[in-house]
Amino acid sequence: MALPAVGTRATFMEVFLGEWVNLLLRWAHLIVGIGWIGTSFYFVALDLALNQKEPKKPGVYGTAWQVHGGGFYYVEKFTVAPPNLPPHLHWFQWEAYLTWVTGFGLMIVQYYLHASSYLIDPSVMPLTPMQAVAISVASLVGGWLVYDAICRVMGARTGLLVALVFALILAAAWLYTHVFSGRGAFLHVGALVGTIMAVNVFGVIIPNQKKMVAQLVRGEVPDARYGAIGKQRSLHNNYLTLPVLLMMVSPHYPFLSAHPHAWMIVAFILICGALFRHLLNRVDAGDPFEKYGWTLPVAAFSLICAIYFTAPASRPAGGVQVSDADMLQIVTKHCVTCHAVKPTHESFSEPPKNVVLQGIDDLKRYAPLILTQTVQNKAMPLGNQTAMTDEEREKVGAWIRALR
Repeated sequence: MALPAVGTRATFMEVFLGEWVNLLLRWAHLIVGIGWIGTSFYFVALDLALNQKEPKKPGVYGTAWQVHGGGFYYVEKFTVAPPNLPPHLHWFQWEAYLTWVTGFGLMIVQYYLHASSYLIDPSVMPLTPMQAVAISVASLVGGWLVYDAICRVMGARTGLLVALVFALILAAAWLYTHVFSGRGAFLHVGALVGTIMAVNVFGVIIPNQKKMVAQLVRGEVPDARYGAIGKQRSLHNNYLTLPVLLMMVSPHYPFLSAHPHAWMIVAFILICGALFRHLLNRVDAGDPFEKYGWTLPVAAFSLICAIYFTAPASRPAGGVQVSDADMLQIVTKHCVTCHAVKPTHESFSEPPKNVVLQGIDDLKRYAPLILTQTVQNKAMPLGNQTAMTDEEREKVGAWIRALR
């Protein structure tokens, strides 16, 4: 059975099967993502740990002895390529391709088919679902094209290249926060970075490796330039991995996107993740910790800044008085379509997280969660579809604070 179309009324079975599609895509995305990240981390660590001093065969850049799983391994890396093409050559590519395919599949079933709930916030920009999807796809394609142009123009000027890629991601974050809902914006920053990483493999790294293989087959000396470009893009993927992982799980933590200048949180996450990755890489390379130890306090300071800026403002109890009846009226208007024993919202067959908000006892039970998600983070209602006002949110907060 097909997933329900955007804006149509879904049957219970359609929603149920849609949830299974979502779950299976998440599972697959996690599995292939682990494989991709694992190979990226391993090969960067291997490359940095190669021994270049011990005697080696002509044309070999470095070697490494490794032990794992009860066995010993001896690895050689050639400066450019081996003199002859080996009969069996293993390509590391499908992990990257399938990670992006399953991730984009999740984007479709979660955000495109339910754009009104998860992607659009009318208070940010009133969009139709088709407009939101078109902007999403165009931004992913455009972001890659700009990134690729930066890499081609900057070449080996690493410092300037890093600064421009950092600026590109921040500009995209600023744009997304002015177009999509908070959770949709953060998710799209992760999707953009993930797209850059996947197309690096599909459009640059693997094609360059295939060009070098073709040159070997023709009996030519492979052009080292292709390998250097591939290695540069591979390192970009390595440094972007930790930030993109946090971006991709951010929908589960609305406080990340609740800040009015959420793009600043993206900056802190980029700095923290990339610097920590840099420290690990330099340790793998055998550099003394003292040489790159400065990255740890800078990464920690960036993380502390992110925590500070996302901390909710405390408000004293008192002020406006809200009765139980008024509270129930607000919740019935804005929350019960989803958080009922039998939800009437088209996207849910059961209340999200089994949270039911149909009585005063329910509201008292889940008061801390309501305060966080509705008042402080403004993550609920989803996409603010019911147009909940700031005044109503303040009343909800006042009622909850009066319970203490």
